[in-house]
Amino acid sequence: VQVVESGGGLVQTGGSLRLSCAASGFTFDYWAIGWFRQAPGKERESVSHISSSRNSPYHADSVKGRFTISRDNAKNTVSLQMNSLKPEDTANYYCAAAYGFIHASNIRQQQKYANWGQGTQVTVSS
Repeated sequence: VQVVESGGGLVQTGGSLRLSCAASGFTFDYWAIGWFRQAPGKERESVSHISSSRNSPYHADSVKGRFTISRDNAKNTVSLQMNSLKPEDTANYYCAAAYGFIHASNIRQQQKYANWGQGTQVTVSS
């Protein structure tokens, strides 16, 4: 089971980036996928998530209306489209996979995710 992130980079305030999470080694359809981020000196936090069954999206309040998460089960990928980026979005972004159905009240919990990528850096300049 492996997930690999890509698409990070440097962008100016107000710009956009699209992160991708490529999965391998498991039946992708049965797994919820989440994006988390960690800024220097801060704890890792939930960003956006998509469920395994209904492909329902969930977003942290800080990114609602700016970030969109989607999945392509045929390609075993999940994308995170990030628009209207702010300096406070600067962080290392991690993709993680969690097997099976996870209730909406739990989908943002890090302990539900057993498989993590190495992260991709997003830097938003002011």
